[in-house]
Amino acid sequence: MPESLTLPDEAATAALGRVLARALTSPLEAGVCLWLEGELGAGKTTLARAILRALGHAGRVPSPSYTLIEPYELPQGEAYHIDLYRIGSANEADFLGLAELPGPRRLLLIEWPEHGGRRTPAADMRVQLAIGGGGRRARLVPASPAGEAVLAAMS
Repeated sequence: MPESLTLPDEAATAALGRVLARALTSPLEAGVCLWLEGELGAGKTTLARAILRALGHAGRVPSPSYTLIEPYELPQGEAYHIDLYRIGSANEADFLGLAELPGPRRLLLIEWPEHGGRRTPAADMRVQLAIGGGGRRARLVPASPAGEAVLAAMS
């Protein structure tokens, strides 16, 4: 799978989420953190929803814009969909308990990770989404051996 993709519509973004979910199955044993980066409307929440559904969550997947963290029980472990857009400073991330979230059988999907500064758990893969060309573009940037394994499994 190429590291850069064109996503012409929401269905293509959801399809990318399903491919990522399949690739996450093995690395999830050790725990995986995906940073979902991009401007407002770039498709971060759409991608997170598709990943969670493909990993077996059958219920509602609300945006964590106001709750900041939405937890999910999955057959493979736990997932946390985190949205740091509304925090006022990186210091506020301390109150969210982000340092305690990474771990085995845990998937972290973090929107707006830059708002948490150094308190944001380290990315295994950065998924950079951008609006352009009548749709979206996605760039997958592995940031750890687990991220490399996810990218390799997508091929």
